Amino acid sequence: MTSAWAMASLVLSPLVAAALTFAFPRLGRSLALGTAGVAGLAVVRLMRLVFAGGVQTHRVSGWGAPLGIELRADGLSVLMLIVTALIGVAIALYSQRYFVSEHDDEARHRERYFWPLFLFLWTALNALYLSADIFNLYVTLEMLGFAAVTLVALAGTHAALTAALRYVFVSLSASLFYLLGVGLVYGQCGTVDLPSLAAQARPGPALWVALALMTGGLVAKAALFPLHGWLPPAHANAPAPVSALLSALVVKAPFYILLRLWFEAFPALMTPAVAQVFGALGAAAILWGSVHALFQPRLKLVIAYSTVAQLGYLFLLFPLTAAQEGGFMAWSGGLMLLGAHACAKTAMFLTAGNILHAAGHDRIEDLDGITHILPVSVFAFGLAGMSLIGLDCPRAAGLPGNGCC
Repeated sequence: MTSAWAMASLVLSPLVAAALTFAFPRLGRSLALGTAGVAGLAVVRLMRLVFAGGVQTHRVSGWGAPLGIELRADGLSVLMLIVTALIGVAIALYSQRYFVSEHDDEARHRERYFWPLFLFLWTALNALYLSADIFNLYVTLEMLGFAAVTLVALAGTHAALTAALRYVFVSLSASLFYLLGVGLVYGQCGTVDLPSLAAQARPGPALWVALALMTGGLVAKAALFPLHGWLPPAHANAPAPVSALLSALVVKAPFYILLRLWFEAFPALMTPAVAQVFGALGAAAILWGSVHALFQPRLKLVIAYSTVAQLGYLFLLFPLTAAQEGGFMAWSGGLMLLGAHACAKTAMFLTAGNILHAAGHDRIEDLDGITHILPVSVFAFGLAGMSLIGLDCPRAAGLPGNGCC
């Protein structure tokens, strides 16, 4: 399998499966598992090609930048594709039984539309990580937003619909800001191709305004403090597989675009002052999200507010990598945190879904004895929490231990 076939498989296999699932709802589970297998094989092949030969590119229909659409895979995009594939497989397996446990008409309705929307969201994520220009990043980001909003509303409750409406208003407003920025960049530089922008961009008022608009839109979509208000109700009131998708994958996509913009397309504009602004917002998010998580009455709300805090840790990557020393270690740690957070939050929201099904609610004060009913789920939840707080063996970190490791 060549890199072109691998990239095409990553985009087309979930897209075709989503279309077939809309037409044949009963095949949803089988098509999702088949897509997971194809995506897994394609990601492994693309990873090997990137590690062996460096950056892989594919010109769609033979037309490359700046006129045509070009797909590109490098180390960062492959990492994001791997994380997406791992989480996608886990959620596809979990959801095989999640909706079956409910036998009413509403549950069957949710299951019927979950599978195509889930596959469509997977398509958008893969296409976003393979996009090589800022306009196609906008298109794929919009695809992702519409799928995510609809999945939130799938729960059908008043709280879920209210959260979905708030989410869609924020998402559309943020997209408008981003698109305005893309227009200004194209007018200033004459291209939207990421590698070309790095060579042609010249710092100036128009470019600063464009980057401010684009960054503001992406920060809102990533739910960074203080533009995080849509995230807790959306994550807490969606079905468990959707909550896992939102926390593990959806909010990572705008963060990925921010990395591409500031470190690849416009590195000359990444000044220490800009890096410190991102760092200050990240630090504020850590404090705000952590404090609010302590006072939430529901388990899923606690997990949602902790996501606000942990997104703040990701944004500390900007000032740390901008420093003269330790840039490589900051990149390594930041990207490891990104993957670990995705896996841990998937486990936490899925186990919270198990607890909610077993107890009929997720009110923390009324969950006494749940460990005896769901010992494996509670153990998985605790293990994911240990991963989030970074609990590690002292000797593995090169520190003096107490013999426990």
